[in-house]
Amino acid sequence: MRRRSFLADTMALLLFFTTTGAINERYIAGMSWKEVCNARLLGAVLMVSVARPYGLWRDWVMKRAGETTMSQLFWDSLSLMTFQVPIYAAIIAISGAEGGGLLRGILGAAIIMLVLGRPYGAFLNAVRRLFGLPLGGLKPMSLNTKTRPR
Repeated sequence: MRRRSFLADTMALLLFFTTTGAINERYIAGMSWKEVCNARLLGAVLMVSVARPYGLWRDWVMKRAGETTMSQLFWDSLSLMTFQVPIYAAIIAISGAEGGGLLRGILGAAIIMLVLGRPYGAFLNAVRRLFGLPLGGLKPMSLNTKTRPR
């Protein structure tokens, strides 16, 4: 179960954020394609190491979410932004973003994380489902009950 959880969370993070990161770096931060490639390569290495910890973080944060769409949107977005934006800032700084470009990249990432928090959470749950894993973020009392879709 641990190995499948690691693989599912890692695959979901790599697929989802390689694409969105490249778009932000090129078109919002104004990085060159070479810098984007460097950032995505560095990002891929880091994503492998943070994907499962983020999955656990998200599950813990999502325990606070209610059944409503707005509650799930809020908590999914908050969990993604608080975990990923500091890591992303380091990635693009190391990859060559400076000054205003660095600031725009970080702000762009924060906005992207807020917007994509819930879509990524749903994507992560779909990948987990493909791996035969329970959905994340369930309340503790629901561990032995049928999982609900998110």
